[in-house]
Amino acid sequence: MKYLNCDGIPRRDFLRVGALAGMGLSLSNYLSLAGTGGVSGGKAKAAIFVRLGGGPSHMDTFDLKPGAPSTHRGEFNEIPTNVPGIRISEHLPKLAKCADKYAILRGVSHTLAAHELGSLYMGSGNRPIPSLSFPTYGAVISKELSGVPELPSFVAIPQQGANPTGYLGVEYGPFETGATPQPGKPMEIRGLSLKNGVTLEDVDRRQDLVKRYDTAFGDFAKEDKVLAGMDQFGQKAYQMMRSSKAREAFDLSRESMSISGLFGKDQFSQSCLLATRLVESGVRFITVNLGGWDTHSNNWATLKTRLCPQLDAGLSGLFLALEQKGMLDSTAVFVTGEFGRTPKINTSRGGRDHYPRAMFCLLAGGGMKGGQVIGESDAKGEGPKDRVITPDEVAATFYRTLGIDHRKEYHTPSGRPVMIVRYGEPIKELIG
Repeated sequence: MKYLNCDGIPRRDFLRVGALAGMGLSLSNYLSLAGTGGVSGGKAKAAIFVRLGGGPSHMDTFDLKPGAPSTHRGEFNEIPTNVPGIRISEHLPKLAKCADKYAILRGVSHTLAAHELGSLYMGSGNRPIPSLSFPTYGAVISKELSGVPELPSFVAIPQQGANPTGYLGVEYGPFETGATPQPGKPMEIRGLSLKNGVTLEDVDRRQDLVKRYDTAFGDFAKEDKVLAGMDQFGQKAYQMMRSSKAREAFDLSRESMSISGLFGKDQFSQSCLLATRLVESGVRFITVNLGGWDTHSNNWATLKTRLCPQLDAGLSGLFLALEQKGMLDSTAVFVTGEFGRTPKINTSRGGRDHYPRAMFCLLAGGGMKGGQVIGESDAKGEGPKDRVITPDEVAATFYRTLGIDHRKEYHTPSGRPVMIVRYGEPIKELIG
C-alpha cells in the first residue's frame, strides 16, 4: 500500500530492456534512474534499514512523557519492558517483551522539517546540500561489501525512493521488488519466473545479442558511467533469472513455522520476514518500508489501530527471527523516520505536525549493545535535555558495525573528494 505525505531510450539501452523484459524482469526503475543520471572490526555482514515514512511521533511510541501537561501528553500510557527502567507505548507490547534486543536513541535532533530533506539526511547521515547528492546507506554498503553472484547486494521492499545512489552512480542502486510479500507464498517478482512461453533458451539468445552489441561498442560503453551501471544490472538480472537460489530467497513458503509464526500477516511483517531470508541468502542491505506516519490529524486512532500494531508485529518478529537464525549479531538493524512530531498537540486536527528537533531511532544487532536507552529529551519532549544526538553520529555508528570507515573518501564523477559521512563519530555506548 502506498502512503502519500503532505508535501527517450537510446538503441543500446533498448536492446538491454528487450533482453531483460523478454524474460519477465523489469528494470524500469533502474533505467529511469539511469536516464536521469542517478540510480575494521565490524561484526555485521549485512544490514536492514527500516524506514518509517512520514515521521513517527516519538511522544506516542518510544519516548512518552506521562508527566507532561495535557497540551503535550497524548492519549497513550507507558508499559514496562523486559529491561528494568525502560518503558514504551502500551501499543507496542511485543516490542516491550524483546527490548533487550535493541537500543532506543532519544533526543535525536536536526532542523529539516520537510519530508524529502529529512529523509535524505536520515538515509545517508549527511545533511543535504544543493551542490551534491549523497549516496544512501544501501548504495555505500553495496559498494563496500561484496555479495553473492546470484543476488543483488541492495534490495528495497517495495521501493527505495528517488536517487538512492547519489554521486556513486546507478551501478550501486537497489533491486526494487515493486510489491510486498504475501504470507506463505513465493513473491511474484518479474524476472524470477518465466512467463508468456519464454524459455531459458530465449533468455540465452537475447543475452548473447546484448553481448555482441557490447563487443561492437565496448570502448564507448566503458567510458559511459550510466551504461556501465546498466551492464552490471543486466548481468545480475541474468544471473538471478537462472538461479534457483534467487527464487528460493524470495519464497516465503519455504520458511519454517517456527520463524514465520513470529510475524503478523500484514504486509510490513511479511516484508520483515522476507528481509531475514534475504540476509540469510547473502543480500548485504535491505530497505523495508512502513509508511503512513504523517499524522497531522487523527493521530491516536491511526497509531492505535494500524501503525503501532504493524510495527510491533513486524519489528519484534525481525529481532527474534534474526536471533533464532543466529544472525542478529551479524546483522545491523536501523529503524528511523525522517523526523519526529510536535510535542504540542494540534488540537484542531487531533494530531501532531512535523518536528525534527526531537525524534527517536532504534539500533540493534551487529554487535551493538541492546537493552539500553541512549540520550534523553526534555520534560515536554521538545528537544534534547542535555546531549544532542545527530543523524551524523547515528550514521557513523551504523557504518562502524559493518566495518566501514565513515571517514573513507570517495570521489564524485568530477573528481571532488567526499567522505562517506562528513561529521560525527560513533556512539560509544553502542559499540564500546
